[in-house]
Amino acid sequence: MKKFVIFKLILVLLLLSNCKRSPTTDQPTLNDYIVGEELTFKWVSSVDGETRGEGIDVREIVDFKGEIALWNGFDTLKISDILNERKSNTPYRDWPLEVGKKWKYESEWTNESGEKGITSQDVEILSFEELDVAGEKFMAYKIKYDGYIQNYQAGGKGKVTDIVWYSPKLKFNIRHTQEGGGGFRYTNELINYTSPK
Repeated sequence: MKKFVIFKLILVLLLLSNCKRSPTTDQPTLNDYIVGEELTFKWVSSVDGETRGEGIDVREIVDFKGEIALWNGFDTLKISDILNERKSNTPYRDWPLEVGKKWKYESEWTNESGEKGITSQDVEILSFEELDVAGEKFMAYKIKYDGYIQNYQAGGKGKVTDIVWYSPKLKFNIRHTQEGGGGFRYTNELINYTSPK
């Protein structure tokens, strides 16, 4: 009887040691970015399956006046400013990340035409999974944002669901899909990554 109890205990310990816990990921720091890292994304927007626009976006980590910065093809933003953005009770990303975590995201915005509005979404981290993009495999958090976008001037309020895959290694969303009313769909995916290392 004693041997059976010891055997069961060993079996339970082995099973517990083989359980994979989802990692916890903290916000990147300035030291995590490397000058020369470059990410290229392809985006496509469509309505009812008909392509309405597509293009390529590049993000590059650069040295800007002696500071590490992100160049997006139009603007250069210091990484320190991005990392030290004003803390919010309804953030886009609620650090640390871990599977199962939930929060509320809200952001007031102004578009290129000067119209103002708000995005309000419930967020949940669904999984930590391997994603094959840009010819490589990266582990990424799959995060679902579900809610609405409202344009104050136009008076419209539409349902929108975003799913992003955030790679801790690359410190970026490496895939993004968005679906809204009227058959609208947007996708953005990493197609190339280069590192100076």
